[in-house]
Amino acid sequence: MIMITLQTPTRCRRPAVSTTVLILGTALLGSAACGGGAGTTGAPSTGPAAASAPAAPLTIDIVKVVEEPLAVQLSLPGELVPYQIVAIHPRVSGFVKSVAVDRGSRVRAGTVLITLDAPELVAQRSEAQSKLQAAESQLGSARAKASADQGTFDKLKAASATPGVVAGNDVAVAERTAEASRSLVLAGEQHVEAARQAANAVREMESYLRVTAPFSGVITERNVHPGALVGPTGVSAGAVPMLRLVEHHRLRLVVPVPEAYTAEMTAGTTIPFAVAAYPGQAWSGTIARIAQSVDVVTRTMAVELDVANPDGRLAPGTFCQVRWPIRRTAPSLFVPSGSVASTTDRSFVIRVRGGKTEWVDVKTGLTSGALVEVFGALKAGDDVVGRANDELRPGTEVRARETKPAT
Repeated sequence: MIMITLQTPTRCRRPAVSTTVLILGTALLGSAACGGGAGTTGAPSTGPAAASAPAAPLTIDIVKVVEEPLAVQLSLPGELVPYQIVAIHPRVSGFVKSVAVDRGSRVRAGTVLITLDAPELVAQRSEAQSKLQAAESQLGSARAKASADQGTFDKLKAASATPGVVAGNDVAVAERTAEASRSLVLAGEQHVEAARQAANAVREMESYLRVTAPFSGVITERNVHPGALVGPTGVSAGAVPMLRLVEHHRLRLVVPVPEAYTAEMTAGTTIPFAVAAYPGQAWSGTIARIAQSVDVVTRTMAVELDVANPDGRLAPGTFCQVRWPIRRTAPSLFVPSGSVASTTDRSFVIRVRGGKTEWVDVKTGLTSGALVEVFGALKAGDDVVGRANDELRPGTEVRARETKPAT
């Protein structure tokens, strides 16, 4: 800043007045107006060239896509059911005479369970036996007559060899009589067989009065007592059985396997399972029967395991947790679970190739530890972002820093 003072002459007869004029200026502004010189000093330049300087690439952790066989066990529900189970109904009508078993009784095949009383069967058996004897008597008479008629025919035929001894008509009549007698014998034999079958049927029905166990097992239900009238007429209408017998020494473990895991199931494979009644104890069964059909409602396939139960500790109807092994026909690709990002319409991993990111759509499968099975346009050895999210857009330049995935 420069200050200049002007003073008025005295002849003007006015008081001396000092007028101060401020002239403002700066060396920097003067220098800028002149275009600046080599010796000019000032602030650093902040123009557009400095603002457009490129930022350093983002450093991210990457992991390798690994390929290895799938070795996973799923926990699936299962139910133990009897290997054989039968509801025992009466085959004939009668009164319950005695019941030799009760709920919980262990029986062997052929053991008498219930005895019935049906007096009318005794009468039917006597009648059938009488008819059989009558038929056999008639058959004996028919055979005797047939034998006599055949002898007469043979003699007449032999005598007819001498001309004039026997008329030819007599020989023909004797022949037809012998044939008729033979027919009566055949009819008598059939009558006897029918009477014998009827007698056997009555005896068979009489044997139904003794109800026996068709196989070894345990009685789980009893619904009759001595003196009750029972019969086979109500079976088709869902009548309550007299007894219910189950085979408990061998059980079926039915497992509904989801259709996604039904591949590579082999009969004879041993499968472990656990039951709540015996915590900490391991049990196992062998794959025996595969339904080979998926239930359209549950989208599962029923698989049956044979389970030996010689001591009877496992009870039919028990709920089980089955450790079902999952296998693939070929090795699978795995990435850390954090490498899979999801939006509302897709799941993807972020692959790093040539220093830039790209999104690769994938479908996830089973989890093995910290790794998850993925299916998509990937291959073993690809670099993917360890912690993926949708904020890391495709085409972003990054600096990769490899880390080891957790297993």
